[in-house]
Amino acid sequence: MTATDPALTALAQGWCALSLLHGKIDAHIERALQSGHDLSVREYSLLDVLSRQHSGPGGHLQMKQVADAVVLSQSATTRLVTRLEDRGLLTRYLCDTDRRGIYTDVTESGLALLAQARPTNDRALREALDEAAGNPQLAPLVRTVEALHISA
Repeated sequence: MTATDPALTALAQGWCALSLLHGKIDAHIERALQSGHDLSVREYSLLDVLSRQHSGPGGHLQMKQVADAVVLSQSATTRLVTRLEDRGLLTRYLCDTDRRGIYTDVTESGLALLAQARPTNDRALREALDEAAGNPQLAPLVRTVEALHISA
């Protein structure tokens, strides 16, 4: 395949459309969460991921797993956790069986803020998708996202 191959050009255009859709959604949700709850999209995502953990053996995520879940480097995830910990929204603790393992839990304050922010996140997502659906380049991607039914 060459750089002028129509298949590559179509693939690149599709990737650009997907990137554009993600950027528009991310920016819209960011504004809504920041203004309504003083949370960034990444902070919200981290609270959401961690709130889905359960207690007990094997029920916690290692920091690398958390980093993967919120699509950040381990160092960026550590900084993010520290910010939320400083706000009293998370706590960190050492693993009982491996002192090198560090886990984190959402505090009651974090769960309360997450519960308050979730409707804002969902509403902003819906608004961003509705706006993007009016763009012929993005409409097929919006329909695809809306058709996804992923179980958590």
